[in-house]
Amino acid sequence: MTDTRPDVGDAFPDIAMETPDGGAVSISDFTGRKVVVFFYPKANTPGCTTEAKDFSALLPEFEKAGTAVLGASKDKPAAQQKFIDKHELTVPIASDPVEHGVTDALGVWTEKKNYGRTYMGIERSTFLVGPDGKIAQVWRKVRVKGHAEAVLEAAKAL
Repeated sequence: MTDTRPDVGDAFPDIAMETPDGGAVSISDFTGRKVVVFFYPKANTPGCTTEAKDFSALLPEFEKAGTAVLGASKDKPAAQQKFIDKHELTVPIASDPVEHGVTDALGVWTEKKNYGRTYMGIERSTFLVGPDGKIAQVWRKVRVKGHAEAVLEAAKAL
């Protein structure tokens, strides 16, 4: 089976996601800047919380490297706001609750298996996008420990 998901050199899909404040955000909002977009399965779960807190802690370093950061999942905007408030996240978070959204376009909304059960969910993935809107690096099936630091190093090198 051939992997047809977007990869390095491909344009990051310019599909709007919802922000907790009722607005919208898409990759074109970052034109001319590097941006990291990290996708996590579910707000307020242990791995997702750790990942969002790690990116929040490193946000000033990403900014020094001229790189914006955006987290996203399928959680509703109200759930994202609770996630932000509960964990005092400083990294912006967006929702992609619609079918055929960014998560579908990137192939991160995928079939998963856990304890013999098969279901659809987000594969923890991160994309580093260059100022031109093209994907510069992709991390799929991410392990949280040390991930934000590795992405920061890649952003600095871009």
